[in-house]
Amino acid sequence: MIGKLFNATKPTEAKAPAEAAGPKHVAIIMDGNGRWAQKKGKIRTFGHKAGVDSVRAVVRFARQNNIESLTLFAFSSENWKRPEEEVSVLMELFNLVLNSEAKKLNKNGVRLKVIGDVNGFDAKLVEKIHKVEEMTKDNSELVLNIAANYGGRWDIVNAAKQLAAQVKTGEVKEADINEELFNSLTSTAELPELDLLIRTGGEHRISNFLLWQCAYAELYFTDVLWPDFNEDVFQQAVDDFKVRQRRFGLTGEQVVTADG
Repeated sequence: MIGKLFNATKPTEAKAPAEAAGPKHVAIIMDGNGRWAQKKGKIRTFGHKAGVDSVRAVVRFARQNNIESLTLFAFSSENWKRPEEEVSVLMELFNLVLNSEAKKLNKNGVRLKVIGDVNGFDAKLVEKIHKVEEMTKDNSELVLNIAANYGGRWDIVNAAKQLAAQVKTGEVKEADINEELFNSLTSTAELPELDLLIRTGGEHRISNFLLWQCAYAELYFTDVLWPDFNEDVFQQAVDDFKVRQRRFGLTGEQVVTADG
């Protein structure tokens, strides 16, 4: 009897909770280069050059942490309004990075994809972009998307134009238009759904970046200026993502039940 009673009241061993899944697609608004440089008494373009090291760091982190797609906001469609000298330096820097990093990306299995209206760039730069994209097209370790001359509204309008053309030719019927079809015409159609959007530099807005894709993305803002963003700060963002409850319109109780 004592034995039966003891066995009946013996607590069961608690199972360790499964580790929360990390993000598969992360996007970053790389903000704060100019302010970082000014704090050091340098011109703004000095910060843009320093920010290249942070790009290398986040690509390395993404590869090591099973992130499938990393999208970096390098140059927005609104950035043409900046001082001519700064825009010129950014274009030169983009060119230099393509030259210096292409072989490294290819060696490490990274596929480079540039999203945005590349027709706005110099013909030689466009040729170089296409060359690197072709070189890395079969790589599968990580898809690195560089958003250049990109705007979220442009992306939506561009997809709408393609859809309108398909309706006009009879390829698509109006009744067939849905979110899935629209999404297939956006710049990120081949990529996983956006899980996490990070913005550095202390601003709390998304500045016309991935507007369609942000519908259910988790947003993470940090005061860290982009040239100071490294693997440790990236890890903090990922850790924060892992403890969030992603409900997608459900209640918290429904999510818990589904996970259980």
